[in-house]
Amino acid sequence: MKDLINKLYRNHSLIYKGLLFISATFLIVYLFPKSGKFKYNFEKGKPWQSENLYAPFDFAIKKSNEEIEAEKETIANNAVLYFNLDSIVVNKVKGAYETEFNNVFSDTIPRLDRNLLFNVGKATIEKLYKNGILDQAYDFPDEKPVVILNSRTITEKTFFSNLIKPDAISDVITNSLLVKNLEAYKSSFVSLFFDIIEPNLSFDKSFTDKALQDEYKNISYARGSVERGTLIISKGEIVEGDKYLLLNSLKSEYESQVWSASNYNWILFAYTLLVALALLMLLLFLRKYRQSVFDDNTKVTFIFFNIFLIIFITTLVVNYNSKYIYVVPICILPLVFKAFFDARLGLFAHVITVLLLGFIVPNSYEYMFLQIIAGIVTILTVSELYKRANLFISVGQITLIYIVAYFAFFVIHEGTVETIKWETFAWFILCGLATLFVQPLIYAYEKLFGLVSDVSLLELSDTNSKLLKELSNKAPGTFHHSLNVANLAEACANEVGANAMLIRVGALYHDIGKMKNPTYFTENQSTGISPHDELSSRESAKIIVDHVINGIEIARKNKLPDRVIDFIRTHHGTSIVYYFYMKEKELQDVIVDKLDYSYPGPKPFSKETAILMMCDSVEAASKSLKEPTSTKIDVFVENIIDKQIEEEQFLNANITFKEIESIKKVLKHKLANIYHLRIEYPE
Repeated sequence: MKDLINKLYRNHSLIYKGLLFISATFLIVYLFPKSGKFKYNFEKGKPWQSENLYAPFDFAIKKSNEEIEAEKETIANNAVLYFNLDSIVVNKVKGAYETEFNNVFSDTIPRLDRNLLFNVGKATIEKLYKNGILDQAYDFPDEKPVVILNSRTITEKTFFSNLIKPDAISDVITNSLLVKNLEAYKSSFVSLFFDIIEPNLSFDKSFTDKALQDEYKNISYARGSVERGTLIISKGEIVEGDKYLLLNSLKSEYESQVWSASNYNWILFAYTLLVALALLMLLLFLRKYRQSVFDDNTKVTFIFFNIFLIIFITTLVVNYNSKYIYVVPICILPLVFKAFFDARLGLFAHVITVLLLGFIVPNSYEYMFLQIIAGIVTILTVSELYKRANLFISVGQITLIYIVAYFAFFVIHEGTVETIKWETFAWFILCGLATLFVQPLIYAYEKLFGLVSDVSLLELSDTNSKLLKELSNKAPGTFHHSLNVANLAEACANEVGANAMLIRVGALYHDIGKMKNPTYFTENQSTGISPHDELSSRESAKIIVDHVINGIEIARKNKLPDRVIDFIRTHHGTSIVYYFYMKEKELQDVIVDKLDYSYPGPKPFSKETAILMMCDSVEAASKSLKEPTSTKIDVFVENIIDKQIEEEQFLNANITFKEIESIKKVLKHKLANIYHLRIEYPE
């Protein structure tokens, strides 16, 4: 039992990766659409590449979306409007009319005119309420059919033009007076009517909408059927018109039939295999080409989390409305991976993600082509993410690639630009704007996963930061040495294609441990008196060696990233404090233990840490050069770096002899410039 526990503990990292792999596989499969996949691929306007296709079963020919929308539009145009009738209003108005008429028109006017006027008023009320008066001015076409309801019972059918609108009441009254030559009483008569007239019709929107929806339900989504064994399309035929509709109908019917209870588990198993295969390829890539990333469970988790997040967001958008699919900023994925890792890993993970998304999105070939091309452009164009201008320019280029590629696909499918959907270009622009969100996202990831991007490195390289200002105050000589090393290391990194920003930051902080005992290091001794004179060689060596340990402690206290702390740990590797080691050997005839005078290591384990070791040793030792010449500098650089190679300091770093020779060349050139090798001018 104990052996089993020990074995599990030794392999806990691989066990974690296995659990992560299984979890990610099942979560992604869970997001996949619950349907099978049609086994044939076809595109409108392209020849049918497969064999002759016969109907495998009876199926209905589905109408196109355009046909269904046209039918809905026709139904909506001919839809009946429903209005509710208030039956009490008419009697109420008639009663109010008799009362108010006597008050307005007294016995002083001629009796004949008074009786005629009264009868005209009654006739006008009948005319106004024959079909009804609307409670407001509705904006419906005059030819719209109308049904008037009284307590949900149909009382009358007419047209909207026959209903009296509020602004038409005055015209009806005026026309009635004109017919009977009673214009002299117009003002009082109209005033009387406006005091008593009330609307009795109100639009019943809910009932009208319900009736319209009932009409929509009666729409037939099929127009005919195809019997089993019928030839649908022959090899080489162009997929267009009715052939395209037939294939779409068969595809839809096939997918709905395949995903049945009997074979649900088999299809689920097949999806699981494909997703597992894709994620396995990613793990194998990390294992073979990015061992440092593979060994770090946090980084592997980070990669899987981002892939799942992109698939999850895309699934939500497709389920909501697939026309917004291009709004999802897929190109954030390679940007994030490039910021934290490198371009090759970013592109590989992006391609794997797009392949998985092909199971979810419609028009999968078009989508995958667009996204892979956009991902390649992202990797090629974004070189320095911490520079805001570069990000904006790259996002513009990505958006342009989307638009151009989509335009090409549309023309291939439709053969014309007249029916192009211009709103899709707006989705691409929104996608570009959403891609700019990568900057705050990178910051959030740094805090959540403890990773470091070039943006953070740029902030750390500021010499006005608290820690570097403290170094410049406590150990000004060391600070100056660090600046020189940073410049040398950055130039070397650019020469061999290493991470120049990372190595510059590492160089600035690599000697911060000297702040604890600054005067014990020659670059900070301004008086010419060395405190080492009062110490033994072993004590002096311990103080020198301890600046690495002290540096790590100070770095952790100030929360510097591990990638920067690596430079502090490795910049001396396992080398010997040679001066005090030789001094001790001269004083004693006995054998001196090298371990007492050696740095704890580890040796540099990356190209960047190896470059820093070379630059640090060369810059520090160059102070001892007397009357430097080009020849002296060349020999000096060769000796220092060759000695490090002999001590096997670079065995763990992925750096080649060719790159080391390039670094030597840069260092020789830079030192020659530093010491201003030129002719001596006469006084």
